[in-house]
Amino acid sequence: MSKVALVTGGTRGIGESIAVELKEAGYETVSNYGGNDERAREFSERTGIPVYKFDVSDFDACQEGIAQIERDAGPVSVLVNNAGITRDRTMHKMTHEMWQAVLDTNLGSCFNMCRGVIDGMRERKFGRIVNVGSLNGQAGQYGQVNYAAAKSGIHGFTKALALESAAYGVTVNAVAPGYVDTDMVRNVPADVLEKIVARIPVGRLGTAHDIARGILFLVSDEGGFITGSTLSINGGQHMY
Repeated sequence: MSKVALVTGGTRGIGESIAVELKEAGYETVSNYGGNDERAREFSERTGIPVYKFDVSDFDACQEGIAQIERDAGPVSVLVNNAGITRDRTMHKMTHEMWQAVLDTNLGSCFNMCRGVIDGMRERKFGRIVNVGSLNGQAGQYGQVNYAAAKSGIHGFTKALALESAAYGVTVNAVAPGYVDTDMVRNVPADVLEKIVARIPVGRLGTAHDIARGILFLVSDEGGFITGSTLSINGGQHMY
């Protein structure tokens, strides 16, 4: 039986590419999404990957969602915590709601989802968890104290959970993407985007495929001796 892989935020952008790569590698892949029903339906029809709608910032919703996935597909062996949002403002303009929404969705979701799968992984003596951090969680970014704090927190969360889990055959790693050619980045004004690319030593934006391939290695058998690590996939923009 194929290993079940669950990708949060897994119906578009980087998450879509991760889910497709995992399916093509032979995993029984399912994707979570939070809001865009039409996009999720189109994604599922096109790829054949089942989709499950629940709010990853809601602990109870995550436990119910994971339970349903495991009833439908089997025990989750691979978890990719990819879901994330932005609510950008400089500190003096940021509201508490903007702060909390990003912390709950980007960092809180890692706890919510990992808590739902970790017992089973430990019992089965196998698991792969990959948390998607960010270049901006490593280097900081103007107007993103909430996002940078949440993504930075992911790196510490990853190391601590890796220490707790290694003896049970469960690896926990993170990837930290740089600027990737997604819908969000394409909406950046052309002059700003040109300046961003100029700061990337390899001279281009990353692709969702670049990120997905890194994750595919970390969850594979070949990546089994890697845990508690952050793989920076940023074209050399920030060497950390």
